[in-house]
Amino acid sequence: MITALDATPLAVPTGGVMRYTKELARALAANYPEDQIWLLSDQPFPNPSPTPPNLLKGEGPRSAAERRWWLWGLEREMMRRGVEVFHGTDFSVPYISRQPSVLTLHDLSPWMADFAIETSPRVRKRVPLLLRAHIPTMILTPSEAVRRAAITRFGLDPSRVVAVPHAASSHFRPLHTASAEPPYFLFVGTPEQRKNIHRLIDAWKEVRRSENIDLVLAGRARANFKMPEEPGLRVLGETPEADLPALYSGAAAVVYPSLYEGFGLPVLEAMQCGATVIASRDPAIMEVSGGAAIHVDALDVRALAEAMRARPVRREESLKRAAEFSWASTARKTREVYDEAQRIFRK
Repeated sequence: MITALDATPLAVPTGGVMRYTKELARALAANYPEDQIWLLSDQPFPNPSPTPPNLLKGEGPRSAAERRWWLWGLEREMMRRGVEVFHGTDFSVPYISRQPSVLTLHDLSPWMADFAIETSPRVRKRVPLLLRAHIPTMILTPSEAVRRAAITRFGLDPSRVVAVPHAASSHFRPLHTASAEPPYFLFVGTPEQRKNIHRLIDAWKEVRRSENIDLVLAGRARANFKMPEEPGLRVLGETPEADLPALYSGAAAVVYPSLYEGFGLPVLEAMQCGATVIASRDPAIMEVSGGAAIHVDALDVRALAEAMRARPVRREESLKRAAEFSWASTARKTREVYDEAQRIFRK
């Protein structure tokens, strides 16, 4: 099979969609060596490293007309490469269906009143139009929680919506690190309203009244999200992925009190490093943790602070749960969806 993935998320150095696109592309190429997997975008992007020989990089627009990428340019590039199935890894597929397409719907935050302002207006407007016009042949979601919500919100045919969980990269593993002085709680993610950062900081300040422990925030900064200045609050900003396993492994606990998630990849990364995870009761996060994390009401600062004080060790539970996920499994289930998309498109 010759497939193409939207490589636009690879143009940014960090983030969950970037990791999803990179790891899925490599896993598909490694597990299906007879396939050709093309990475296509109208923006410059680096090839995932290491790059299997059947993971190929296409060209961007070759003419002024092809700069209208989603309407014309992408279709022209796929014709040149003989692409049989297109996978939109970040809410997008070509506007005109000349071959089967699969759209990954990561979450429904673009259409939630409390969080829509933090998402792309183009995504908010475009995706419902694509879904109503039945442009994507199949839809992928990272969790059953998102699958059920998407079917309800957009009136989708349940047989064409498949939940395929993500995984943590293989380099996320327990590392033997020197005990941090002072110890620290860790949050990994882009600081935005739905991540519930301000309540996390309030809960940590409660703990810090009786315990010398820092709070480390790692994630790409947002210009419209202002961090308070507090003694012991360390804002690392954009953090190389290679540095995260040590941060996870050395944390007293990883705290992820998000108000809404489609999957919650940092929870799985932390568990794969053997970390104790304290998280919200968001349905997708609970689906991912499988009972291995400590869950609290994300709106209850006192309950969050109490969990952070207690932070019982959950190393074995975390590692056992994380072992149930792999990119090889994600690639296999995704490839089955490609096959189904081809079957439906031929009808």
